Amino acid sequence: MIKKEDVEKVRAAADLYDIVSATVTLKPSGTGTFVGLCPFHDEKTGSFNVRPSLGVWHCFGCGLGGDVFKYVEQAENIDFREAVELLADKYHIELHYENSGNGSGRPDGTGSKRTRLLEACEEAQRFFVSQILTQEALAARKLLGGRNFSQADCERFGCGYAPQGWDNLVRHLASKGFTQKEILDAGLARQGQRGIYDYFRGRVTWPIRDSTGRTLGFGARKLYEDDQIAAKYINTPDTQLYRKTQVLYGIDLAKSSIVKKRQVVIVEGYTDVMAMHLAGIDTAVATCGTAFGAEHAKIVRRLSPTILWEPFSWSALKVKDQPLSSRIVFTFDGDAAGQKAALHAFGLDSAFLSQTFVAVADDNLDPCDLRIQRGNEAVRSLIANAKPLYDFVIDTAIARFDLTYTPGQVGAMKAVAPLVAQIRDRSLWDAYARKAAGRIGVELEVMRREVMDARRRMQVRDDDAYAPKRRFQSEEPRLEAGANPYANPAARKALERRDAKEQAYFKIDDAVFIAEQQFMATLIQVPRAIDRTMFGQLTIDHFMSPVFRTLFQAISAAGGLPNTDTPQGLWMHNLTKAGGPMLDQVINELAVMPLPLPGDDTGKGAQPPQPATQGIPAAEVQLRPPTKEEQRYASELLTRLLDMGFMRQIGLARRRMAQLPDGEEKIALLGQITRMETARKDLQAQVYGNTIG
Repeated sequence: MIKKEDVEKVRAAADLYDIVSATVTLKPSGTGTFVGLCPFHDEKTGSFNVRPSLGVWHCFGCGLGGDVFKYVEQAENIDFREAVELLADKYHIELHYENSGNGSGRPDGTGSKRTRLLEACEEAQRFFVSQILTQEALAARKLLGGRNFSQADCERFGCGYAPQGWDNLVRHLASKGFTQKEILDAGLARQGQRGIYDYFRGRVTWPIRDSTGRTLGFGARKLYEDDQIAAKYINTPDTQLYRKTQVLYGIDLAKSSIVKKRQVVIVEGYTDVMAMHLAGIDTAVATCGTAFGAEHAKIVRRLSPTILWEPFSWSALKVKDQPLSSRIVFTFDGDAAGQKAALHAFGLDSAFLSQTFVAVADDNLDPCDLRIQRGNEAVRSLIANAKPLYDFVIDTAIARFDLTYTPGQVGAMKAVAPLVAQIRDRSLWDAYARKAAGRIGVELEVMRREVMDARRRMQVRDDDAYAPKRRFQSEEPRLEAGANPYANPAARKALERRDAKEQAYFKIDDAVFIAEQQFMATLIQVPRAIDRTMFGQLTIDHFMSPVFRTLFQAISAAGGLPNTDTPQGLWMHNLTKAGGPMLDQVINELAVMPLPLPGDDTGKGAQPPQPATQGIPAAEVQLRPPTKEEQRYASELLTRLLDMGFMRQIGLARRRMAQLPDGEEKIALLGQITRMETARKDLQAQVYGNTIG
């Protein structure tokens, strides 16, 4: 087991915002919370919330949540120890283990399996790059040079060379301390009768990286006729790191441009990606030996949600200085294989399709050959003149038939109808039915009937993405433009009720529940806003909702209110540890739940960090001091809870007094009731004074 103090060092060093934003586009959502599309389930509306200042995240869609370790566990499909080791490697922290024999470092000098595989792939990449300038690699340099790629271009894209020898890479990795099993598990070698041997031999190589720049595998092109592998291109086989359906070549280079321009260009090869980027199309990526599918779409969607889950129309969204934005462009070939790939893409999500375009060059040239023959401007023009995928697929289907005669017209209509039927949007499918009928030369009503029959057979749901969406009347009061909604008590109560209803673990429109919920959220997010003296008066009996009674017990088990010098990350860790798995989701939701208060905290990206905390990881920063609004709100909530406690105690005492005969006990109980009523009035006066102040 990793020593506890080392785990806390890693927690303090890890920056949750940086780790999550490497693969998910996060947008500020107030109070230091950021929202994006969940990387763990498919969604079109962002419900994935991150609170960097507290080191927690939670998805209201699928219910997953936790700290930075839990995120890495889920994202990398590894266990807790491997997550700690992976982050320790990232932040250069030495780990010590209990009963490891040597008292320091990793057991037997090895790291987590995933970390070791990543290290093996990175070392292999360095080896391949070092070989590209050798005499043996002349054929590789000629191939790349013949495609108008300079040495600097090759260095930019990480082009390398795998020597022809039997085990050059295996011997190199072994000299660096990697075991045969690690080399095999990384997909860099295969098992033979006489031992393991290099998988990539006598080929040009390209590193396939994730969006953070980590090398997961390789693509390689054949150079020599005597190559024992006949395929022109081969890729790393599926490993713990590499899944061909879940990687896109060039995503590390194109990521920032995809986010900025809200556009992605999908090409079919490594040299095509290079040609696109060198021609100025810096949003280009390529699939690796497989058709573009739903898993690839998820990668793009997480980086640029507006491409796939905002308005359907490609003309609805514009990016400044980017006339062609909010779209996906495929550069299919015009041949049979390209048409088959287009039909495959046609079967993807309808929201994805309506923003998808196809670019086909004259003479079916791929982007790399187009750049060689006609220059960079031709490549840029290819993307600018792309046509919608719907048009491409329908036109391709019609082109297969001779429309001169009736049989050809009927055949074209029968071929096109199922394609048009797959368009869910009634505005679009009717328009395309009309367009296809005119192109084929058949009556519109006949075409519509064929499309409707196909829709019924295929059970296609009918949508209208362009029609105005019905909006339910808001419960929130109307406010003047620019007014502060939190200044109006009625508006604030409406916001409290809205936030309460959004919680997955408990949904109830109840003033008592809301007060307890808001208090717990404030206590978790800004514990320093809670008055210690007043908090000391709270008991479990002040809470009516079972979930908050249990949470109060967990807070007591965690030691109550934290000290002011307690790191924020440690506060959350102690709280979730005390709450256990039963309260894990509750604590995560409360930690990211917006408080009905103006302003923001020091969450990264929402507003610049204060100079005193700049450069310090959020998990290492001490609990931040509360704002005046937070302190006042916390005092008001705490007063409400104490007031409700007094009310219940007074009610119980009055019922008991009614059952007692006249005497000293009844007089004593009456005095107790009087004191509680006086204390309750003082609390109410305090609330009034805070509100006026």
